[in-house]
Amino acid sequence: MLQAQMQAPSKSEVENLGSKITQQRDSLIKSEADKALSGQIEQLESKLEDTNFRLANLSQQIAATNQELKAFRNLPRFTQPLMPVAPSGLPAGSGATPTDPQALYNNAYDDYVRGSYNLATQQFRAYLKSFPDTEFSDNAAYWIGESYYRQSQFRQAITEFDHVLDRYPGSDKVPSALLKKGYAYLEQGDQSKGMAQLQYVVREYPSSDEARLAAQRLRELGIDAP
Repeated sequence: MLQAQMQAPSKSEVENLGSKITQQRDSLIKSEADKALSGQIEQLESKLEDTNFRLANLSQQIAATNQELKAFRNLPRFTQPLMPVAPSGLPAGSGATPTDPQALYNNAYDDYVRGSYNLATQQFRAYLKSFPDTEFSDNAAYWIGESYYRQSQFRQAITEFDHVLDRYPGSDKVPSALLKKGYAYLEQGDQSKGMAQLQYVVREYPSSDEARLAAQRLRELGIDAP
């Protein structure tokens, strides 16, 4: 009897053991809660990063569209209805050489805005063939490049943007051509050439909208703008 009493734990020992068990249980519960909370935070951060990326892309698309609308609004428009234009860029049913460069340009640009990129390209080329050195020749060359870019034909788009840079080096479309050329390289997977083009835009045209878009894209790639 005495031996059994000596082996039995005391009340304080039992309380201490219970306290340790409670502490271990609380610690385990807290650890599991921390893990769950950490997982939730990681998921939220991932969703936030994805949302920011989508918003950045949307911002670029909106800025590009605003540039196109601004250019379109600045074009002098005719007050009289224009004659229907055939795919060749000539008035329908006429075999004559086009004599109205603005009418031809307007019709080509209207097709571009509607998303008829092949028809727009054909008419812009007809414009450049007949009127290679007018006020809007550089614009026509640029929209050909944009038409190919919108159709994901990036190699051809780069060629057309180079035509703008080579033929019209003083054009106000040069920054846009450089920007979109950089985008096209990135779309092709050529990151080094794409980043070089974007850095050139930021460096040479620092106050332009194109420089802001280029810097934004560089940040998305983890590169500091020059």
